[in-house]
Amino acid sequence: MVEASVGFQCPECVRRGTRSQAITRTALGGRLRPQQTAVTYLLIAINAVVFLLEQVSPRFELRYALIPGETGFAHPYAGVAGGEFYRLITAMFLHASVLHIVFNMWALLVVGAPLEALLGRLRFLVLYFLAGLGGSTAVYLFAPRGSATLGASGAIFGLFAALFVFGRRLNFDIRPIGLVIVINLALTFVLSGVSWQGHIGGLLSGGALAAAWSYAPRAWRTPAQLLSSIALLAILLIAVAIRTTQLTA
Repeated sequence: MVEASVGFQCPECVRRGTRSQAITRTALGGRLRPQQTAVTYLLIAINAVVFLLEQVSPRFELRYALIPGETGFAHPYAGVAGGEFYRLITAMFLHASVLHIVFNMWALLVVGAPLEALLGRLRFLVLYFLAGLGGSTAVYLFAPRGSATLGASGAIFGLFAALFVFGRRLNFDIRPIGLVIVINLALTFVLSGVSWQGHIGGLLSGGALAAAWSYAPRAWRTPAQLLSSIALLAILLIAVAIRTTQLTA
């Protein structure tokens, strides 16, 4: 027998209980864990460290910001079009000012924590990066050449959209997050210096992925979620390849 908090249990009962706890999952397939905010805090920490590096080195931001193509560099198609595809990802961790990073990290904490708890760590991380890549791709497709774009806003708009879709699917009250999306979209087009391309791209990517995940048949949930993630990634990469061909032809 094994000593337990309520007396003694047989070893087989303990093993069954441990297995049952290990496979407990949320409605969207995420594995339940205590303190389910590790990835959210990790992303905030990475953004904070990168922002400090931006303050130390003035050229750091220019080296990693999203620049579709810039004639002032070493060759006519520097930036993403010149083969620096890493900028599509690194730009997601750069911020232009203290206010910029504070607002984005506050939004990430408020929206990211419940999403990570609902999705689990891996799914949440996939959602964040694909939404951010969707925002970067939209910037690459539609922003003027030579413009520099940076910030986590595309990924965060994707989280907004995902929370809205998941809430609707699970019959939660989606009015608060709907209002947040409307207000932030309005600010996107009212304030100067805001990348509407990144915000819209992240919003559409996060919403589409969330819809595919939440409406997948339960029996095929994990394969469907995996295939829809790969499909979105493929679409974004194809769009980047086509745009690169257009800019360098």
